Amino acid sequence: MRRILFTLPLLAVLSGCIDRPAPSNRRPNHTASRPRPSPPRPELRQCLSTLSAQQAVFTPVEDRWYGNACSTVGTVKLAALNTDDATVTVSGLGPVTCATSTAFAGWARYGVDRAAQQILGSRLVKIETFGSYSCRNVAGTARRSGHASANAIDVSGFVLGDGRRITVLQDWNGGTPAERRFLRVVHDSACKRFGTTLGPQYNAAHENHFHLEADGADFCR
Repeated sequence: MRRILFTLPLLAVLSGCIDRPAPSNRRPNHTASRPRPSPPRPELRQCLSTLSAQQAVFTPVEDRWYGNACSTVGTVKLAALNTDDATVTVSGLGPVTCATSTAFAGWARYGVDRAAQQILGSRLVKIETFGSYSCRNVAGTARRSGHASANAIDVSGFVLGDGRRITVLQDWNGGTPAERRFLRVVHDSACKRFGTTLGPQYNAAHENHFHLEADGADFCR
C-alpha cells in the first residue's frame, strides 16, 4: 500500500485555504453605528402641531446645551407668520421655544395685524426684533434671563403694507396719536398671550422694545 506524504509547504497552503475567510467586496457599514436623533417629546410634538395649524413657517432646531444654564431646547426657527390674508416676515430671530413661538404667532395675527388695520388702516407685513436666544442675565441681577433658554423675543418695530415703519423707541411717545395708540394696544394684547410682557413703561432698558416671554408668569408692565 502506497502512503501519500505532504510536505510542510503544501500543508501550509491547504491550511490557509481552509481557515482563511473568503474575501468580500462589501464595504463596512459605518452608518449603522451612528446614534439616531430621538423623536420629539409628546408635549413638543403637540406644540409643533399647534404651530403648524397656525400656518407659521418654521424649521425645528436641534437641541443644544451650552453650559452656564444656557440652552436652546425644544426650539424652532421662525421664518414667517401668516395672518388672515397675508404673510408677515420676521427679522432678527434665532431659535425660539415652541411655546413662545405659538404665542407669538397668535399675537401677530390677532393682536398686531388686526390692530394695524383697524387703527392705522394698513396691514402688517413685517415684525422687527432684536433677537431671541442670548446667554445672559436679567439686567442688574444674577438671575438668568428668559433669553438664555430662547424663551423670549424682543420686538423693536413693525412695518406696514403702506410702507410705514413704527418703532417702539421712536413712536411710543413720539409718534402720531394713532401710532401711539397702536403700540399700546399691541402691548396690552401681548400681556394676554405671554407670561411676562415688558415695555417702555417698565424701565429704561425696555424703552426701545417689547420683551415677550412665555414663562407662565402674570407680569405685564
